[in-house]
Amino acid sequence: MKNTFILGIEGTAWNLSAAIVTETEIITEVTETYKPETGGIHPREAAQHHAKYAASVIKRLLEEAKEKGVKPSDIDGIAFSQGPGLGPCLRTVATAARMLSLSLGVPLIGVNHCIAHIEIGIWRTPAKDPVVLYVSGANSQVISYMGGRYRVFGETLDIGLGNALDKFARGAGLPHPGGPKIEAYAKNAKKYIPLPYVIKGMDLSFSGLSTASSEALKKASLEDVCYSYQETAFAMVVEVAERALAHTGKKKFCWQEG
Repeated sequence: MKNTFILGIEGTAWNLSAAIVTETEIITEVTETYKPETGGIHPREAAQHHAKYAASVIKRLLEEAKEKGVKPSDIDGIAFSQGPGLGPCLRTVATAARMLSLSLGVPLIGVNHCIAHIEIGIWRTPAKDPVVLYVSGANSQVISYMGGRYRVFGETLDIGLGNALDKFARGAGLPHPGGPKIEAYAKNAKKYIPLPYVIKGMDLSFSGLSTASSEALKKASLEDVCYSYQETAFAMVVEVAERALAHTGKKKFCWQEG
């Protein structure tokens, strides 16, 4: 039976990625990352980055695929991140995908960014029918598949955990992305500082935690604040995930970062 080859393009925010996959394996993948000189992601600048590198990323992808025996004529469809994401970036990626679809004469497939993350996580792990903790820059949700559809059991009420970490990091003078830098400083912490732990039913709130962490820097070391922020935020999302496991009766849990 012939493999189905799909060329997918992702560009919802700061990463521009393209890959060719089958139902069972990733043939090849190429990525170009937008790195702001200061501050966080600027949507227009990120889109300009994607427009600048889209052609070279796709060219490299097709060259690498050819070396592995997959020709452009073997591609059966073009998938692209339809949303959610930054509007200018989404439009740029959609334009590139449409161009490829027309030039290769294959179907164009719009994909929900969040569901794609979840499905890839399940695809690349042994997990079967798990409760999923999906955390990215703008999204923080506890999701599971029940009754023929994905259902959100809990989510952020204000900003996503990734954006909250980046916001704190910018205020602390750390470069983007903030998460890895916060984790690095947290490893050298000496103590935990009490911070707001905000769960409302099954939902979460990170804005108060981010503000309180920034205020804590006036009296505590960066290492201690990073550790306390990280441990508090992660404990919050794990608590909601545990409640979802209890509610659904499911036995497996999957963490997916965006």
